[in-house]
Amino acid sequence: MANDGSHDDGSPEDHESSPTVGFRDTTGDLGLHESLGERLLGALLDRAHLMPPRLVGPLVAQELTHAGASEVSIHLQDLDQVTLQPVEGRGLVGDGEPIDGSTIGTAFATDQPIEVAVPGGVRLHLPMLDGSDRVGVLSFTLPAVGAHDRRLAQRVAGLVADLVVTKDDYTDTFMHVRTTQELGLAAQLQRQSLPPLAMTTPDVDLSGALEPAYEVGGDSFDYAVNKHVLHLLALDAMGHGLEAATMATVVLAAYRHGRRRDLSLVELYAETDRAVAAMFPGKFATAHLARLDLRAGELTWVNAGHPPALWVRDGAVIGELTGPVSRPIGFGGGEPHVQSHQLEQGDRLLFFTDGVVEERLDGGEQFGEKRLREVLEQTTTEGLQAAETVRRLSHALTAARRGRTSDDASLLLVEWKAPPRDDELSPDIPESRPESRA
Repeated sequence: MANDGSHDDGSPEDHESSPTVGFRDTTGDLGLHESLGERLLGALLDRAHLMPPRLVGPLVAQELTHAGASEVSIHLQDLDQVTLQPVEGRGLVGDGEPIDGSTIGTAFATDQPIEVAVPGGVRLHLPMLDGSDRVGVLSFTLPAVGAHDRRLAQRVAGLVADLVVTKDDYTDTFMHVRTTQELGLAAQLQRQSLPPLAMTTPDVDLSGALEPAYEVGGDSFDYAVNKHVLHLLALDAMGHGLEAATMATVVLAAYRHGRRRDLSLVELYAETDRAVAAMFPGKFATAHLARLDLRAGELTWVNAGHPPALWVRDGAVIGELTGPVSRPIGFGGGEPHVQSHQLEQGDRLLFFTDGVVEERLDGGEQFGEKRLREVLEQTTTEGLQAAETVRRLSHALTAARRGRTSDDASLLLVEWKAPPRDDELSPDIPESRPESRA
């Protein structure tokens, strides 16, 4: 991106001769090209907060074009994470693209920018990450690309992701882009209560998936990082359709209500148990309620009738989280069994529902946990981040079951990466460095 070298935006302050210094570079790293970045990012920030959602894409295209870019496109992932769908509007280009087998899909799947030489310049495909949740890909063409262009391009992609996620709270514009078929009522209820499907920090990497994406009902999950503790919930509400989705939503609400009051696992179990028993007499939900101490790597959990989580180390399944199983949520009156185990750095845990392994194949044979382990190891040995591992695992399971999904199936993969740093604000933590995402 060319820079005209001017720092004058026409405001009176630019012509004041005053010894007073406001914002200033205290690191000595500020480059000559930063003024262009300030104008580009500033234009998006200044105008986006009042911009109607339908004009967010055109605004991005307009401002990037003013900064020397061309052929701007914004792609968002569809709900089942198979394709990337284009945002439409003035100044935007692009068609739907498969995630597997396309250049733009590779940028999405790897969370890494990709540059492709094209006539007249270089085309950049930049992952749009909201924190670490994958939103889509921003693409545009520049006449040439230097280090400052790459740095600014990544910042723009991050800002565009934030704009989409923020506006998405009060519009259906982006949901229309992301849905390639009709979303069932139960799935609609379930998905609006989910946290982001992926979350990554220097301490932990996490991702979940629900299938079938457009018809899921009773399966769900939740998580939160509070101080140095990761809180986890994986659940499967009895039944199918709207009633199961409603029960799962009640369990999520009861869990969050208790978690935000700092209740213990025993108390959380009792809180969710009472809620289901009161609203759905005779019904139940199976669940894992867990806490991971991010400093020590100690996992504590209650298994309320759920399949045992698989324990992965160095790409291989080394065991399960076995132990006494507590009564499912909603049966009432039971004292839960609280268990704990010490993890090693890099260990992964896969929580899943019975719909993953109980699906019947041709001839009546169950898909089974053995096949789940095999597919998990195949998708884990490549060193992929949790979000891409879960995406591929979900699709591999669907393919292995020949598309059979007579029951909901959900996955929640958690990796303990490392204890927190002594100085968690240090700029040399890998996740905080722009080049770590380049």
